[in-house]
Amino acid sequence: MTDDRQPCRTALFMPASNPRALAKARDLACDAVILDLEDAVAPAAKAEARAAALAAAAAGFGARRCAIRINALDTPWGREDAAALARAPGIAAVVVPKVAAAEDVHAVRGLLGADGPPLWAMIETCGAILRLPEIVGAGAGLRLLIAGTNDLAKDMRCRPDADRAPLVPALAQIVIAARAAGLVALDGVLNAIGDDARLAAECAQGAALGFDGKTLIHPGQIAAANAAFGPSEAQLAWANAVVAAFADPAAADRGAIRLDGAMVERLHLAEAQRLLALR
Repeated sequence: MTDDRQPCRTALFMPASNPRALAKARDLACDAVILDLEDAVAPAAKAEARAAALAAAAAGFGARRCAIRINALDTPWGREDAAALARAPGIAAVVVPKVAAAEDVHAVRGLLGADGPPLWAMIETCGAILRLPEIVGAGAGLRLLIAGTNDLAKDMRCRPDADRAPLVPALAQIVIAARAAGLVALDGVLNAIGDDARLAAECAQGAALGFDGKTLIHPGQIAAANAAFGPSEAQLAWANAVVAAFADPAAADRGAIRLDGAMVERLHLAEAQRLLALR
């Protein structure tokens, strides 16, 4: 399982075939960079992008985690992608697109090897939603789920507007499945670059649904997502108060205490400690 106290508020997709973008990513305030070998890379540039991603990962992104999204295994490039990433340095995770069943997770693990990087699975189809218990139970180094909202909407043939109402039931199922298995869950991307109001609303919705963070496609989206998925000042104040209250020797043997007119239990202490670790 992944330690959910390690922040993953923002994961920025970047085309591995764009060296200028990769260089700029080292100064961005995102928690993770996902170097994309799949959708953002033309077929003729796949091999070049793979080499560029491996070089960029080896060079590192400072405190930012570096994940690489491979092509699906049923494409001409997927298996070669996975084999190349098996023992490559600097890779925090391999992002697996179009995960539809547990065997997809095991297939990538087989190519990466038992000691290869952890896996982040993209949930992008109706079939994947129906098989979420099977997918999250696959083990095989699976650490995180990503809601692939663009492909999911296409597969559903739905027409999500600003409130994403048709997608909300599926998004909630992704969060539930992740929580049941102790995995991190990231919300899908917003394609409307420059629409600050819609970005703020979508981030707030994702946080309210329980996602740990959001995948992004533009550096201009980072600040809003960091703010939405990080603890607020009010939450931090509450967390500090809870920790301090349970630290009182008088509360040492108590499972619940009264704090500011409310009953607070040990489960609230665990949540307070989690919030403080996200600062």
